[in-house]
Amino acid sequence: MPDSQQAVIGGIDCHTDFHVAAALDPLGRVLGTESFPATCVGYRSTHGWLASFGPVAAVGVESTGSYGAALARSLAERGCRVIEVNQPHRHLRARRGKDDAIDAEAAARKVLSGEATASAKDTTGIVEAIRQLSVARNSAVKARTAALCQIGDLLVTAPAALRAQLDTRRTLEGKASACARLRPDTDRLADPAQAAKAALRSLARRIAQLGAEADDLERRLDKLVAAAAPTTLSRLGCGTHHTATLLVAAGENIDRFSSEASFAHLCAAAPVPASSGRTSRHRLNFAGNRDANRALYMIVIVRLRYCERTRTYLNRRVAEGKTKKEAIRCLKRFIARELYRTLRADLATLTTRT
Repeated sequence: MPDSQQAVIGGIDCHTDFHVAAALDPLGRVLGTESFPATCVGYRSTHGWLASFGPVAAVGVESTGSYGAALARSLAERGCRVIEVNQPHRHLRARRGKDDAIDAEAAARKVLSGEATASAKDTTGIVEAIRQLSVARNSAVKARTAALCQIGDLLVTAPAALRAQLDTRRTLEGKASACARLRPDTDRLADPAQAAKAALRSLARRIAQLGAEADDLERRLDKLVAAAAPTTLSRLGCGTHHTATLLVAAGENIDRFSSEASFAHLCAAAPVPASSGRTSRHRLNFAGNRDANRALYMIVIVRLRYCERTRTYLNRRVAEGKTKKEAIRCLKRFIARELYRTLRADLATLTTRT
């Protein structure tokens, strides 16, 4: 930590076209606020402006996974400690109002008070590459599924002769491959039968193209995930996509988590205290990373199918009085603990292996 008389705490509210920065001294006094463009020049200017007040101890940045991702990378490259900060609480907005300078100051005060301590994700390595390819692959799969559903909807209202022609195929994928071979008369598209053939062929070709795109991205993901997390990938139920989801949730700098409990809380697999007075209880965590929570759930389902030890544990907890859902939540917590350790081990040796 720089000298307490000179250290500067920064806070930045990030937007698409510009970022607003605030600087505080160690006593919490505002040294200044300034707006900078969201460009490479603006990122350098932001760091220079903060450093003009003295050595920068830490910078709290909102939206480090979206609008502030490039800024966080730029500040980290310049040796700044970048802290991930959530949006201001609504109580602050009720008391002081809402503008960008207030939000930037609130981000800095969260860092100064110690409320925000988590380092921002490292988005300069293989895990960020996995995230980007996963987004593209998931988008292709989603669009392909939507196109398949549209083929089914169109066939419901298609002319009877065309429906009879395609009813020989039992699945939507089979109907789509048959639709790709339809030959509509483009000079008679005013005829609903010809228009239906043209629409079905267009959707079928889109499905084939999206399927090939998803398969290509999946092959690339297989290689990247195997290189990034071979130990985790070898665990039962941890396929490429579940491992990729957990990698993206944790980030390449997984040591930003103080313990496996922090990782479980991020994955919404840890119960939240909800006690008051004479009532002592916990409730479900409805926040957290829902994709990571779903990955843990699917891993549990796979292990219940193929792992005798997991089934024995589930039966024992049910016999103790828990419902099946509650027992599955316990299993998710155990798996979060296990995979946190394997992910940590994988990422610790990532540089050596890659």
